[in-house]
Amino acid sequence: MRILHCCLAAFYIDNYGYQENVLPKHHKLQGHDVKIVASTETYINASTLGYVVPSSYLNEDGIRVTRLPYVSWLPSKVARKLRIYVGLRKELEEYSPDIVFLHDVQFLSIVCVADYVKNNPNVKIFADGHTDFINSARTWVSREVLHKVIYRWCAKHIEPQTTKFFGVTPLRAKFFEKVYGIDRSKVDLLVLGADDSVVDTNNAPTVRSRLRALLGIGEMDFVVVTGGKIDARKNIDVLMRVISESTENDLKLIVVGSPVDSLRSKFETLALCKKIIAVGWVAPERVYDYFFAADLGCFPGTHSVLWEQAVGVGLPCVFKRWEGMEHVDVGGNCLMIDSGDFQEVRDAVVSVYANRELYLRMKCAAKTRGVTEFWYSNIAKKAIGLL
Repeated sequence: MRILHCCLAAFYIDNYGYQENVLPKHHKLQGHDVKIVASTETYINASTLGYVVPSSYLNEDGIRVTRLPYVSWLPSKVARKLRIYVGLRKELEEYSPDIVFLHDVQFLSIVCVADYVKNNPNVKIFADGHTDFINSARTWVSREVLHKVIYRWCAKHIEPQTTKFFGVTPLRAKFFEKVYGIDRSKVDLLVLGADDSVVDTNNAPTVRSRLRALLGIGEMDFVVVTGGKIDARKNIDVLMRVISESTENDLKLIVVGSPVDSLRSKFETLALCKKIIAVGWVAPERVYDYFFAADLGCFPGTHSVLWEQAVGVGLPCVFKRWEGMEHVDVGGNCLMIDSGDFQEVRDAVVSVYANRELYLRMKCAAKTRGVTEFWYSNIAKKAIGLL
């Protein structure tokens, strides 16, 4: 089948491990003809959101990406917020897809997709959603104007032609229903996950030993791993304090990712602790190596794609509890904390570190279900109605 992935509601970043990268990759691996149309919004210098010039090129997976320009008849700030593009209709007509997969629906040029499918009724539309009240809709204007009026209109406009709206967490599935008014029968869960095309589970012990030796970590050390886009709401600085102030000398921390500028000074000071290894940004396929090197994942703040990636490789974890994020608990693989403050994070980490029986129960649960339910080879099939 010919599958057109539309990444027009937000950024599209090459060489990352986001769903926008991994789903098209797996669809191509499964034998489909795949193309991506995207906005010009991306990360500049791997850290700051910005814009590049419109272009067309092959990405790291050999998939054609076409970045569309915004309309010029509106001020650029308005066009970027409303997400109105030039050339989408032409892309649809020339590519002639069998399936259009919308990565989020918050773009006014969605009318082009709806009109195209009305004229080509054999084309199926699937959409996902990454929006909730934790990561978006937190100000009055965003909540009441952008989401409840403009973006709701986008979602309702495409609803008649859409087979399924997938929230990537239960909370985001609920957002489709409660905020955008999508019929419940059309809403489902499509979890994020681990890219099993690059996860070498058979060689995990070898990777673990090699990477620990490279990082100066002992085989018997108890290693916690964390990371993501490190901002204040991730609470990673709290976890770093917990490890740096702990009296357990064999308790170590690996931090994957780079801090935002406002946290950089604090982060770099905490990272001076010899028990903390800050490795910076790493290629998406290498993140799994650090999961293999660790004994426990700890994510004491807002959601990151690393949550599901960790679950997908069978790593026991500590997560901050958020309503509608319970899907990462696959039957005892994790502990949930409520506030994410210093004492609570310390209590959770130390309880797993000190209680071997608890740790083994968590590890057994993680290995039993996480490594199948959170693999992208299965997620990619469900995304287009094949599973």
